[in-house]
Amino acid sequence: MTATVGAAATTPVLDKAAAPVSRDKVTDNLYMSLGAFEDAISGEDPKVKAMIDRTDIGGVQVVAPWKALEGKKGEYKWSRLENALKYLQERHKKLFVQVQDRFFDVAMKDANVPQYVKDEGGVAPTIDENPDNPTTHGAMAAQWKKEVRADFQAMLKAMAKKFDGKLAGVNLPETAVEVDIKQDKTKYTSKSYIDAEIDNMRYGKKVFTKTQFIQYINFLPDDDDHKRMKEMFDLAREKKIGIGGPDTLPDRPYQMENSYKFLHEYKGALPLVAMAVQEPDINAKDPKTGKPYTRERFTNFAHDYLGARHMFWTTEADWLQKPPA
Repeated sequence: MTATVGAAATTPVLDKAAAPVSRDKVTDNLYMSLGAFEDAISGEDPKVKAMIDRTDIGGVQVVAPWKALEGKKGEYKWSRLENALKYLQERHKKLFVQVQDRFFDVAMKDANVPQYVKDEGGVAPTIDENPDNPTTHGAMAAQWKKEVRADFQAMLKAMAKKFDGKLAGVNLPETAVEVDIKQDKTKYTSKSYIDAEIDNMRYGKKVFTKTQFIQYINFLPDDDDHKRMKEMFDLAREKKIGIGGPDTLPDRPYQMENSYKFLHEYKGALPLVAMAVQEPDINAKDPKTGKPYTRERFTNFAHDYLGARHMFWTTEADWLQKPPA
């Protein structure tokens, strides 16, 4: 998703007393849905199964929709994550989990959240007007509704009780969102949305005390002066919350004027930066060359400019189609 680029943000003043963060080399991990991971380890997708065992792959980030983790209200389902964790631990690989509450290019009724959330009016319609793709419609959990957020946080608390210290990382998805105001019935406002994102960010860090908690940030609605984004980065620095993003797109103007600007300026002040390279990214054109980005361009930019220490790669990346070097 995209957001309108507004005025340049005020340069954040970093705490000089903050402990510097080690900038080790980037660890490469695979990025896939929980279902795709299960297809791989079952043998239905032997190609991806082989990728998991590559010596140059450190682990897997699976995207787990809220519905996969909770059925009826308060009835949590951990077996799928337990199976994924066991499989990876046996191979000395790490598991990162992205807890997904927003879904692109789906009808409202198909949003992958628990049915009770839908029944209680806790889903909002979204629209994606990404300039690189045709306009699409999706849906997300209305986190700005207190009861929805309370249910989501209860699930995070239960998840932490089960997996804290066992998972390498847990992240919440990208902040870019555009609610379809004409169709919305949840009383959405951009302020209430950002307030809810910050509240979930605080709560996630509170319950995950051993596993690194990460918030993906890319764009924020109606944040032309970037004050709210600065607020999120300041919170991340203060509470030692990791930051990441759903797309690595070196030197792309929208990204450079939004979250990339902050990732660069806060580099060394955050406990962890983790960036994804999804399928659209590998087909995007590098502004410097006019050609698709190379693996080296992705990695060098993520590490040197953004301060990333983990990258999550789509299994479609060209270098994964070849044997490890």
